[in-house]
Amino acid sequence: MLLMHLETLKTFCDLIETGSFSKAAALNFITQSAVSQQVQSLERRYDQKLIERGRRQGVAPTEAGRLLYLECKEMLDRFHALENRLRSRSEVMTGTIRVATVYSVGLHELPPYIKQFIKEYPQVKVHIEYSRTDKVIEACLNNTIDFGIIALPLRQPNLAIIPFRHDKLVIVCNPDHPLAHRRRVSVKKLEGEDFIAFERDIPTRKTIDRILKQNRVSVNYVMEFDNIETIKRSVEVGIGISILPETALENEISSRVLVALNFTEGIFTRPIGIIHRKGKVFTPAIREFINLLISSKP
Repeated sequence: MLLMHLETLKTFCDLIETGSFSKAAALNFITQSAVSQQVQSLERRYDQKLIERGRRQGVAPTEAGRLLYLECKEMLDRFHALENRLRSRSEVMTGTIRVATVYSVGLHELPPYIKQFIKEYPQVKVHIEYSRTDKVIEACLNNTIDFGIIALPLRQPNLAIIPFRHDKLVIVCNPDHPLAHRRRVSVKKLEGEDFIAFERDIPTRKTIDRILKQNRVSVNYVMEFDNIETIKRSVEVGIGISILPETALENEISSRVLVALNFTEGIFTRPIGIIHRKGKVFTPAIREFINLLISSKP
């Protein structure tokens, strides 16, 4: 009886996460009608509507449904973690790890770690999503991912932070720029330069703005983007210069389409952190992956 109720709660959580009766049905190998019946049984049990019906764009929870989802999702995670822990005593490590990260980290820093982890644990599936910082935080708090990796994580009541690494920031320009022949450049040399920036609400942008402000430097912001790849392409074609994490420039520097310059004032960095919802119960696979991230250098 308990197992049947857990399966019903899992179906409900899948419905809320996917926003689709068909997807929830597919995930649980049942029909859409069965999903609907399970939701109705939960609504009768708690005498409350749990989902908003008649919507054109997917399924959305009511306030009661959202509360049930958040609490049940955590309980289901604990149950599955217990199962995995018991199985891990006699079986190879399996399962799925759901990670959301910002583009600059996910595309340029995670691949060696993922490659090493999959090599050691081939039965574990690692699912990576790329998103903006605010969306990664939201996914963590909503418990739709196992953990996130973002730049400059800020303390929040329901968010735990595990330090990951520090990214060195450098000045970047194309090879034809007047600064390109130098190895080191003072922040003050950026005065009046056309500048390609992250959008204002992105944490790395705030760090860069702070560096410029502390050195009383004003640049000419000509373009703002929400991802590092578009910034790099804009710098590459000569629209302006930028300040970016060095780890994200390796390919462009090696192919000589971009030039990275150090600051004469010293090294500026941005901290990268692993974030997760407080109280989140990790499976053995998730714990091993996080341990790999914070303890090794692929």
